[in-house]
Amino acid sequence: MNPTPPTSGSGNLRNVPSRVGYFRWVICALLLFGTTKNYMDRQVLGILKNTLQHDFGWNEIDYGNLVSAFQIAYAVGMLLVGRLIDKLGTRLGYALAMVFWSLASMGTALANSFGTFALSRYALGFGEAAVFPASIKAVAEWFPKKERALATGIFNAGTNVGAIITPLIVPWIVIHWGWKSAFIGIGALGFVWLAFWLLVYRKPSEHPRLSKMEMEYISSGVTEPTGKISWGSLIPRRQTWAFVAGKFLTDPVWWFYLFWVPGFLQTKHGLALTGIGIPVMVIYVISDVGSVAGGWLSSSLIKRGRTVNAARKTAMLICAIGVIPVVFTYRVESTWSAVLLIGLAAACHQGFSANLFTLTSDMFPARAVGSVVGIGGMAGAIGGFFIATVVGHVLQWTGSYMIPFVIAGAAYLVALAVIQVLAPTLEPAVIDGAAQS
Repeated sequence: MNPTPPTSGSGNLRNVPSRVGYFRWVICALLLFGTTKNYMDRQVLGILKNTLQHDFGWNEIDYGNLVSAFQIAYAVGMLLVGRLIDKLGTRLGYALAMVFWSLASMGTALANSFGTFALSRYALGFGEAAVFPASIKAVAEWFPKKERALATGIFNAGTNVGAIITPLIVPWIVIHWGWKSAFIGIGALGFVWLAFWLLVYRKPSEHPRLSKMEMEYISSGVTEPTGKISWGSLIPRRQTWAFVAGKFLTDPVWWFYLFWVPGFLQTKHGLALTGIGIPVMVIYVISDVGSVAGGWLSSSLIKRGRTVNAARKTAMLICAIGVIPVVFTYRVESTWSAVLLIGLAAACHQGFSANLFTLTSDMFPARAVGSVVGIGGMAGAIGGFFIATVVGHVLQWTGSYMIPFVIAGAAYLVALAVIQVLAPTLEPAVIDGAAQS
């Protein structure tokens, strides 16, 4: 017996027919590897923080300013690149971004001063801004609403995969060939991914490998108008601001983990560059579980008859509560206790983030998703700029990580409360006189 394909947005979604097909998950794997590459490029600096501070004489404020250069460019890029993704389409837009940021990553090897490092980080941040608008747009194109949180959780797990791989291979590269080779080698991996992307990715309606049944399943219950959506029609919407607020409040916490945790383990727990690989790997393995589990939880609740609104926010509330113990990290003496506390918080961040990203495709049509994610990503990067400034100055003045970890523990409950106020039912945004679906 073949059940009828589910209606998008319904609270009573039926099971997927076994003969629907699975090619959409090949697309999800491509997105996973793209996000992995993205985070490998951006984390190299965090792994080499103490090494570069020693070689170039940078203090904590200098390092914070380098992170800020990335964040400023990422914010600008999110605003512009998200719009460009909607204009050029996912395939071409993501491909161009991968080329740009891979070259920027490789170009860091040419840096020989604070100014040239800042320039390379600025270029990297601008190019990397495309990864989430493009990925979320691809998920909106390739997945029905009931599967989007799970698909987002899977590709978002690439952030953790990248963060796991990088601290394992960068020290080895540095020992054998120097820090410049780390930037060149990891940056060059983007061209391997690019070949597979151009070979495999198309829109579902244009893809020769997609079965008719899977195509019907992907598009079931979805009727959207075509054409461009202006920023002017997105900015006034409270649904836009719900996503923007969530990103502004929670993204900075992830930047803190990415750029400062390796240094925290070296400075506060006495680990050498070659000794941070395993602890950082454990943090992001735990985080990977949270990314997939957070997406799975809300998708599972929808399948069991819960509304999209209840499912997403239940998953986000569980994650927001799970983050709270990280506030004690700065006080624990055991390295592995600190690692497990950060790992739990990172896992909950990723589960929260998977559902937060999915809110865009819950409330907006696919043609607007790239722009909305870009606007929210810009807000997250602005928040990241502030956290980089705060952490750099706090560490330089006090040497204590207390304030950053307290911020990390409180941000998610605040974010969820703001989202609830602005989007209490996740009502679809009315764009051009019509709701999103």
